[in-house]
Amino acid sequence: MSLPLSGIRVVDYSHFLAGPYMSRCLAALGADVIKVERPGGGDPGRVHAYQLGDVSGYFLQQNMGKRGICVDARQPEGLEVVQALVRSADVFVENYRPGALAKLGLGFDALAAINPRLIYCSVSAYGHTGPMASQPGFGLIAEARSGAMAQMGNPGEAPPLLRMPIADMYTGIHGVAAICAAIVGRERDGAGQHIDLALYDCMVSMHDFAIQAYTFSGGQVIPQQVGHDLPDATLYGVFPARDGYLVLAAQVDAIWLKLARLVGGEALAGDTRFHGAAARNANRPAALEYVTAWTQSQASVAACIEQLEAAGVPCAPVQRIDEVINDPQVLARDMMLEQQHPTLGIVRLPNLPFRFSGHAMATPPLAPALGEHNEAVLAELGYGEQQIDRLKEAGILSRT
Repeated sequence: MSLPLSGIRVVDYSHFLAGPYMSRCLAALGADVIKVERPGGGDPGRVHAYQLGDVSGYFLQQNMGKRGICVDARQPEGLEVVQALVRSADVFVENYRPGALAKLGLGFDALAAINPRLIYCSVSAYGHTGPMASQPGFGLIAEARSGAMAQMGNPGEAPPLLRMPIADMYTGIHGVAAICAAIVGRERDGAGQHIDLALYDCMVSMHDFAIQAYTFSGGQVIPQQVGHDLPDATLYGVFPARDGYLVLAAQVDAIWLKLARLVGGEALAGDTRFHGAAARNANRPAALEYVTAWTQSQASVAACIEQLEAAGVPCAPVQRIDEVINDPQVLARDMMLEQQHPTLGIVRLPNLPFRFSGHAMATPPLAPALGEHNEAVLAELGYGEQQIDRLKEAGILSRT
Protein backbone atom coordinates (compact mmCIF):
# COMPACT_ATOMS: atom_id res chain seq x y z
CA MET A 1 0.00 0.00 0.00
CA SER A 2 1.10 3.58 -0.64
CA LEU A 3 2.01 5.65 2.39
CA PRO A 4 -0.82 7.88 3.70
CA LEU A 5 0.47 11.13 2.15
CA SER A 6 1.63 9.69 -1.17
CA GLY A 7 0.70 12.12 -3.95
CA ILE A 8 0.93 15.17 -1.67
CA ARG A 9 3.65 17.68 -2.59
CA VAL A 10 5.11 19.90 0.15
CA VAL A 11 7.29 22.96 -0.38
CA ASP A 12 9.54 23.28 2.67
CA TYR A 13 10.65 26.91 2.86
CA SER A 14 11.76 26.59 6.47
CA HIS A 15 15.02 26.44 8.39
CA PHE A 16 16.54 25.24 11.65
CA LEU A 17 14.05 22.98 13.44
CA ALA A 18 10.29 23.38 13.84
CA GLY A 19 9.58 23.63 10.11
CA PRO A 20 12.17 21.08 8.96
CA TYR A 21 11.02 18.58 11.59
CA MET A 22 7.42 19.06 10.48
CA SER A 23 8.28 18.50 6.83
CA ARG A 24 10.53 15.54 7.69
CA CYS A 25 7.49 13.92 9.30
CA LEU A 26 5.38 14.67 6.22
CA ALA A 27 8.06 13.08 4.03
CA ALA A 28 8.10 9.98 6.23
CA LEU A 29 4.33 9.75 5.78
CA GLY A 30 4.77 9.66 2.01
CA ALA A 31 4.71 13.29 0.86
CA ASP A 32 7.08 14.54 -1.83
CA VAL A 33 8.87 17.23 0.17
CA ILE A 34 10.99 19.73 -1.73
CA LYS A 35 13.25 21.81 0.48
CA VAL A 36 13.92 25.28 -0.91
CA GLU A 37 17.11 26.94 0.32
CA ARG A 38 18.76 30.28 -0.32
CA PRO A 39 22.17 30.67 -1.98
CA GLY A 40 25.12 31.35 0.26
CA GLY A 41 24.92 28.39 2.60
CA GLY A 42 21.25 27.44 2.60
CA ASP A 43 19.52 26.41 5.82
CA PRO A 44 21.57 27.65 8.82
CA GLY A 45 20.99 24.19 10.27
CA ARG A 46 23.68 22.95 7.88
CA VAL A 47 26.33 24.38 10.22
CA HIS A 48 24.62 23.47 13.49
CA ALA A 49 26.13 21.02 15.99
CA TYR A 50 26.92 18.21 16.11
CA GLN A 51 29.28 18.28 13.15
CA LEU A 52 31.75 15.78 11.74
CA GLY A 53 33.98 17.57 9.28
CA ASP A 54 31.63 19.86 7.38
CA VAL A 55 28.57 17.64 7.82
CA SER A 56 25.90 18.50 10.38
CA GLY A 57 24.14 15.57 12.03
CA TYR A 58 21.43 18.03 13.04
CA PHE A 59 20.73 18.84 9.38
CA LEU A 60 20.90 15.20 8.30
CA GLN A 61 18.34 14.23 10.92
CA GLN A 62 15.76 16.93 10.23
CA ASN A 63 15.96 16.89 6.43
CA MET A 64 16.17 13.24 5.45
CA GLY A 65 13.65 12.02 2.91
CA LYS A 66 13.44 15.37 1.10
CA ARG A 67 14.59 16.65 -2.25
CA GLY A 68 16.37 19.98 -2.31
CA ILE A 69 16.72 22.99 -4.57
CA CYS A 70 18.69 26.18 -3.98
CA VAL A 71 17.17 29.26 -5.61
CA ASP A 72 17.48 33.01 -5.08
CA ALA A 73 13.85 34.08 -4.69
CA ARG A 74 14.94 37.72 -4.31
CA GLN A 75 15.51 37.82 -8.04
CA PRO A 76 12.39 37.88 -10.29
CA GLU A 77 13.26 34.70 -12.15
CA GLY A 78 14.03 32.95 -8.88
CA LEU A 79 10.67 34.02 -7.48
CA GLU A 80 9.04 32.62 -10.63
CA VAL A 81 10.69 29.25 -9.93
CA VAL A 82 9.25 29.17 -6.41
CA GLN A 83 5.85 30.27 -7.69
CA ALA A 84 5.89 27.50 -10.30
CA LEU A 85 6.72 25.03 -7.55
CA VAL A 86 3.86 26.35 -5.41
CA ARG A 87 1.41 25.90 -8.29
CA SER A 88 2.29 22.20 -8.26
CA ALA A 89 2.11 21.88 -4.47
CA ASP A 90 -0.45 21.02 -1.84
CA VAL A 91 1.37 22.40 1.21
CA PHE A 92 3.82 25.25 1.89
CA VAL A 93 5.74 25.23 5.20
CA GLU A 94 7.64 28.26 6.52
CA ASN A 95 8.96 29.46 9.87
CA TYR A 96 10.08 33.03 9.29
CA ARG A 97 9.11 36.05 11.34
CA PRO A 98 5.56 37.15 10.40
CA GLY A 99 5.63 39.43 7.36
CA ALA A 100 9.12 38.47 6.18
CA LEU A 101 7.98 36.26 3.32
CA ALA A 102 5.20 38.63 2.29
CA LYS A 103 7.92 41.14 1.41
CA LEU A 104 9.37 38.56 -1.00
CA GLY A 105 6.03 37.84 -2.59
CA LEU A 106 5.79 34.50 -0.78
CA GLY A 107 3.19 35.34 1.85
CA PHE A 108 -0.07 33.43 2.17
CA ASP A 109 -2.19 35.94 0.23
CA ALA A 110 0.21 35.99 -2.73
CA LEU A 111 0.59 32.23 -2.94
CA ALA A 112 -3.11 31.50 -2.34
CA ALA A 113 -3.85 33.77 -5.30
CA ILE A 114 -1.89 31.47 -7.63
CA ASN A 115 -2.96 28.23 -5.90
CA PRO A 116 -6.28 28.53 -4.03
CA ARG A 117 -5.97 24.92 -2.84
CA LEU A 118 -2.66 25.60 -1.09
CA ILE A 119 -2.37 24.78 2.59
CA TYR A 120 0.11 27.31 3.96
CA CYS A 121 1.56 26.47 7.38
CA SER A 122 3.43 29.18 9.27
CA VAL A 123 5.46 28.63 12.43
CA SER A 124 6.72 31.56 14.47
CA ALA A 125 7.58 32.40 18.05
CA TYR A 126 4.33 34.19 18.92
CA GLY A 127 2.05 33.73 15.91
CA HIS A 128 0.76 36.22 13.35
CA THR A 129 -1.52 38.12 15.73
CA GLY A 130 -1.19 39.72 19.14
CA PRO A 131 1.13 42.40 20.56
CA MET A 132 4.24 40.21 20.29
CA ALA A 133 3.67 38.89 16.77
CA SER A 134 6.61 40.76 15.26
CA GLN A 135 9.16 39.63 17.83
CA PRO A 136 11.68 36.92 16.93
CA GLY A 137 12.22 33.89 19.10
CA PHE A 138 13.50 30.35 19.40
CA GLY A 139 12.24 27.36 21.33
CA LEU A 140 14.15 28.45 24.42
CA ILE A 141 12.21 31.72 24.47
CA ALA A 142 8.86 29.94 24.39
CA GLU A 143 9.93 27.40 27.00
CA ALA A 144 10.94 30.17 29.40
CA ARG A 145 7.96 32.42 28.80
CA SER A 146 5.42 29.60 28.99
CA GLY A 147 5.96 28.83 32.67
CA ALA A 148 7.37 25.39 31.93
CA MET A 149 10.93 26.30 32.84
CA ALA A 150 9.94 27.99 36.11
CA GLN A 151 8.72 24.65 37.47
CA MET A 152 11.92 22.76 36.69
CA GLY A 153 15.01 22.20 38.80
CA ASN A 154 15.70 22.49 42.50
CA PRO A 155 14.13 25.22 44.66
CA GLY A 156 16.24 28.34 44.77
CA GLU A 157 18.41 27.38 41.80
CA ALA A 158 18.34 28.70 38.26
CA PRO A 159 16.00 26.56 36.13
CA PRO A 160 17.90 24.16 33.89
CA LEU A 161 17.84 24.12 30.12
CA LEU A 162 15.63 21.33 28.85
CA ARG A 163 18.39 20.02 26.53
CA MET A 164 15.75 18.74 24.12
CA PRO A 165 13.89 21.11 21.77
CA ILE A 166 10.45 20.60 23.27
CA ALA A 167 8.84 23.77 21.89
CA ASP A 168 10.15 23.32 18.36
CA MET A 169 9.35 19.64 17.97
CA TYR A 170 6.01 19.83 19.78
CA THR A 171 5.01 22.67 17.46
CA GLY A 172 6.30 20.72 14.48
CA ILE A 173 4.15 17.69 15.23
CA HIS A 174 1.14 19.96 15.82
CA GLY A 175 1.82 21.24 12.33
CA VAL A 176 1.69 17.70 10.97
CA ALA A 177 -1.70 17.18 12.61
CA ALA A 178 -3.06 20.51 11.42
CA ILE A 179 -1.84 19.96 7.85
CA CYS A 180 -3.38 16.50 7.69
CA ALA A 181 -6.67 17.91 9.03
CA ALA A 182 -6.55 20.73 6.46
CA ILE A 183 -6.00 18.22 3.66
CA VAL A 184 -9.12 16.35 4.77
CA GLY A 185 -11.04 19.64 5.00
CA ARG A 186 -9.89 20.63 1.53
CA GLU A 187 -11.36 17.43 0.12
CA ARG A 188 -14.71 18.55 1.53
CA ASP A 189 -14.56 22.30 0.86
CA GLY A 190 -12.17 22.52 -2.09
CA ALA A 191 -10.07 25.35 -0.65
CA GLY A 192 -6.76 25.63 1.12
CA GLN A 193 -6.09 27.82 4.14
CA HIS A 194 -3.45 29.43 6.36
CA ILE A 195 -2.34 27.54 9.48
CA ASP A 196 -0.80 29.89 12.06
CA LEU A 197 1.25 28.02 14.70
CA ALA A 198 3.18 29.66 17.54
CA LEU A 199 5.87 28.06 19.67
CA TYR A 200 4.52 29.98 22.66
CA ASP A 201 0.94 28.79 22.08
CA CYS A 202 2.05 25.19 21.87
CA MET A 203 4.02 25.39 25.11
CA VAL A 204 1.09 27.01 26.94
CA SER A 205 -1.24 24.29 25.63
CA MET A 206 1.02 21.60 27.09
CA HIS A 207 0.31 22.49 30.72
CA ASP A 208 -1.52 19.56 32.26
CA PHE A 209 -1.55 20.80 35.87
CA ALA A 210 -0.11 24.24 36.53
CA ILE A 211 -2.82 26.35 34.90
CA GLN A 212 -5.62 24.32 36.44
CA ALA A 213 -3.94 24.54 39.85
CA TYR A 214 -3.82 28.32 39.56
CA THR A 215 -7.29 28.93 38.13
CA PHE A 216 -9.12 26.32 40.22
CA SER A 217 -7.51 27.63 43.43
CA GLY A 218 -8.56 31.18 42.70
CA GLY A 219 -4.98 32.20 42.10
CA GLN A 220 -3.68 30.78 45.38
CA VAL A 221 -1.54 27.97 43.96
CA ILE A 222 1.40 28.74 41.69
CA PRO A 223 3.41 25.56 41.02
CA GLN A 224 7.06 25.98 41.95
CA GLN A 225 10.31 24.10 41.45
CA VAL A 226 10.10 20.76 43.18
CA GLY A 227 13.38 19.04 42.37
CA HIS A 228 13.21 15.30 41.90
CA ASP A 229 9.60 14.42 42.70
CA LEU A 230 6.06 15.80 42.68
CA PRO A 231 4.57 16.95 46.02
CA ASP A 232 1.06 16.41 44.68
CA ALA A 233 1.83 12.90 43.42
CA THR A 234 3.99 11.35 46.12
CA LEU A 235 6.23 8.51 45.00
CA TYR A 236 6.40 9.75 41.43
CA GLY A 237 9.97 10.84 40.81
CA VAL A 238 13.69 10.16 40.70
CA PHE A 239 15.50 8.07 43.31
CA PRO A 240 19.22 7.46 43.89
CA ALA A 241 20.87 4.05 43.79
CA ARG A 242 24.49 3.09 44.39
CA ASP A 243 25.55 3.42 40.76
CA GLY A 244 23.05 5.86 39.27
CA TYR A 245 19.40 6.88 39.33
CA LEU A 246 16.04 5.38 38.57
CA VAL A 247 12.48 6.62 38.36
CA LEU A 248 9.39 4.97 39.72
CA ALA A 249 5.71 5.78 39.59
CA ALA A 250 3.82 4.59 42.67
CA GLN A 251 1.48 7.52 43.15
CA VAL A 252 -1.74 5.46 42.99
CA ASP A 253 -2.95 3.29 45.86
CA ALA A 254 -2.64 -0.13 44.26
CA ILE A 255 0.93 0.46 43.14
CA TRP A 256 1.92 2.11 46.42
CA LEU A 257 0.88 -1.06 48.25
CA LYS A 258 3.09 -3.16 45.95
CA LEU A 259 6.02 -0.82 46.54
CA ALA A 260 5.41 -0.65 50.28
CA ARG A 261 5.44 -4.44 50.60
CA LEU A 262 8.71 -4.57 48.65
CA VAL A 263 10.58 -1.91 50.63
CA GLY A 264 8.99 -2.30 54.08
CA GLY A 265 6.89 -5.44 54.20
CA GLU A 266 3.35 -5.69 55.52
CA ALA A 267 4.13 -3.22 58.30
CA LEU A 268 4.66 -0.41 55.81
CA ALA A 269 1.79 -1.55 53.58
CA GLY A 270 -0.49 -1.35 56.60
CA ASP A 271 0.76 2.04 57.82
CA THR A 272 -2.30 4.31 57.65
CA ARG A 273 -0.13 7.40 57.24
CA PHE A 274 0.25 6.38 53.61
CA HIS A 275 -3.25 5.15 52.81
CA GLY A 276 -4.68 7.31 50.07
CA ALA A 277 -3.07 9.96 47.92
CA ALA A 278 -3.85 12.82 50.30
CA ALA A 279 -2.28 10.98 53.23
CA ARG A 280 0.85 10.13 51.25
CA ASN A 281 1.19 13.74 50.15
CA ALA A 282 0.78 14.92 53.75
CA ASN A 283 3.48 12.46 54.88
CA ARG A 284 5.66 12.78 51.81
CA PRO A 285 9.07 13.15 53.56
CA ALA A 286 8.56 9.90 55.47
CA ALA A 287 7.40 8.02 52.36
CA LEU A 288 10.38 9.28 50.37
CA GLU A 289 12.74 8.28 53.18
CA TYR A 290 11.51 4.69 53.18
CA VAL A 291 11.90 4.31 49.43
CA THR A 292 15.22 6.14 49.17
CA ALA A 293 16.72 4.02 51.96
CA TRP A 294 15.70 0.90 50.06
CA THR A 295 17.01 2.02 46.63
CA GLN A 296 20.35 3.00 48.15
CA SER A 297 20.64 -0.29 50.01
CA GLN A 298 20.47 -2.36 46.83
CA ALA A 299 23.54 -3.38 44.85
CA SER A 300 22.76 -1.33 41.74
CA VAL A 301 20.14 0.37 39.64
CA ALA A 302 19.70 -2.92 37.78
CA ALA A 303 19.03 -4.74 41.05
CA CYS A 304 16.40 -2.17 41.99
CA ILE A 305 14.73 -2.43 38.58
CA GLU A 306 14.64 -6.23 38.68
CA GLN A 307 12.83 -6.28 42.02
CA LEU A 308 10.49 -3.40 41.21
CA GLU A 309 9.44 -4.98 37.93
CA ALA A 310 8.86 -8.31 39.66
CA ALA A 311 6.64 -6.53 42.18
CA GLY A 312 4.66 -4.81 39.43
CA VAL A 313 5.88 -1.26 40.15
CA PRO A 314 6.40 0.90 37.02
CA CYS A 315 10.04 1.98 36.94
CA ALA A 316 12.97 2.69 34.65
CA PRO A 317 16.66 3.45 34.85
CA VAL A 318 17.77 7.02 34.08
CA GLN A 319 19.73 6.11 30.96
CA ARG A 320 22.58 7.88 29.19
CA ILE A 321 22.43 8.29 25.40
CA ASP A 322 24.89 5.43 24.83
CA GLU A 323 22.51 3.18 26.74
CA VAL A 324 19.44 4.49 24.89
CA ILE A 325 20.72 3.83 21.37
CA ASN A 326 21.62 0.26 22.32
CA ASP A 327 18.47 -0.42 24.34
CA PRO A 328 16.89 -3.67 23.09
CA GLN A 329 13.47 -2.01 23.05
CA VAL A 330 14.75 0.87 20.92
CA LEU A 331 16.37 -1.57 18.51
CA ALA A 332 13.32 -3.82 18.37
CA ARG A 333 11.15 -0.83 17.44
CA ASP A 334 13.61 0.31 14.73
CA MET A 335 14.03 3.67 16.44
CA MET A 336 17.60 4.01 15.17
CA LEU A 337 18.10 4.54 11.44
CA GLU A 338 21.27 3.66 9.58
CA GLN A 339 22.05 5.55 6.38
CA GLN A 340 25.01 5.31 4.04
CA HIS A 341 26.66 8.72 3.72
CA PRO A 342 29.11 9.33 0.84
CA THR A 343 31.86 10.71 3.08
CA LEU A 344 30.95 9.63 6.62
CA GLY A 345 30.05 6.02 5.89
CA ILE A 346 27.25 4.62 8.07
CA VAL A 347 25.47 7.31 10.10
CA ARG A 348 22.99 6.45 12.87
CA LEU A 349 20.15 8.85 13.55
CA PRO A 350 16.83 8.74 15.46
CA ASN A 351 13.86 7.38 13.58
CA LEU A 352 10.31 8.74 13.70
CA PRO A 353 7.71 6.86 15.75
CA PHE A 354 5.12 6.27 13.01
CA ARG A 355 3.94 2.66 12.64
CA PHE A 356 1.17 1.51 10.31
CA SER A 357 -0.18 -1.99 9.88
CA GLY A 358 -0.71 -1.42 6.16
CA HIS A 359 2.53 0.36 5.28
CA ALA A 360 6.20 -0.51 5.34
CA MET A 361 8.25 2.43 6.63
CA ALA A 362 11.43 2.30 4.56
CA THR A 363 14.69 4.02 5.48
CA PRO A 364 14.45 7.49 3.89
CA PRO A 365 17.09 8.93 1.56
CA LEU A 366 19.80 11.16 3.01
CA ALA A 367 19.10 14.85 3.48
CA PRO A 368 19.84 16.61 0.19
CA ALA A 369 23.05 18.41 -0.59
CA LEU A 370 22.51 22.11 -1.24
CA GLY A 371 20.71 22.36 -4.57
CA GLU A 372 21.10 18.63 -5.24
CA HIS A 373 17.79 18.30 -7.11
CA ASN A 374 17.73 21.62 -8.96
CA GLU A 375 17.66 20.07 -12.41
CA ALA A 376 15.22 17.26 -11.65
CA VAL A 377 12.67 19.46 -9.88
CA LEU A 378 12.78 22.26 -12.45
CA ALA A 379 12.43 19.73 -15.26
CA GLU A 380 9.26 18.48 -13.56
CA LEU A 381 8.01 22.07 -13.55
CA GLY A 382 8.51 22.31 -17.32
CA TYR A 383 11.86 24.08 -17.47
CA GLY A 384 14.09 23.03 -20.37
CA GLU A 385 17.80 22.36 -20.17
CA GLN A 386 18.72 25.73 -21.70
CA GLN A 387 16.49 27.60 -19.25
CA ILE A 388 18.02 25.72 -16.32
CA ASP A 389 21.54 26.41 -17.57
CA ARG A 390 20.76 30.11 -17.91
CA LEU A 391 19.44 30.24 -14.33
CA LYS A 392 22.64 28.58 -13.13
CA GLU A 393 24.80 31.06 -15.04
CA ALA A 394 22.84 33.96 -13.58
CA GLY A 395 23.41 32.67 -10.04
CA ILE A 396 19.70 32.15 -9.49
CA LEU A 397 20.21 28.40 -9.02
CA SER A 398 23.10 27.23 -6.84
CA ARG A 399 24.44 23.94 -5.56
CA THR A 400 27.42 22.57 -3.66
